[in-house]
Amino acid sequence: MKSYLLDTHIILWWLSNDKKLSKKAKELIEDPNNHIVVSAVTIWEISIKKSLNKLEAPNNIIEELEKNSIDQLPMTCAHAQFVEQLPNIHQDPFDRLLISQVLVENMVFVTADKVIPKYPVHIF
Repeated sequence: MKSYLLDTHIILWWLSNDKKLSKKAKELIEDPNNHIVVSAVTIWEISIKKSLNKLEAPNNIIEELEKNSIDQLPMTCAHAQFVEQLPNIHQDPFDRLLISQVLVENMVFVTADKVIPKYPVHIF
């Protein structure tokens, strides 16, 4: 079974039922046959941006993940170290850690980001 790591904006769009989330992505996330994962890096990014008033997001994200059988991926030292092997395409530390996790864990990255496909990752 493939594992799909959701980018930060994807999980936020899905939680808020935002029309920016494609029908295909919504179906992928809600299909119980798919292994859907959200990274601790995403929760960290949301928390930082919420605390700086740069983002609105629900307070119960972890509860929503658990309720919907979405697994949580911790950040490991291997994920952090792998960042140095990534091409220097952009400097977003959250994206670079998520990309590293996708590569180390051999997952598919669910994202609408236009820069991410420049990295050697499988994109949904």
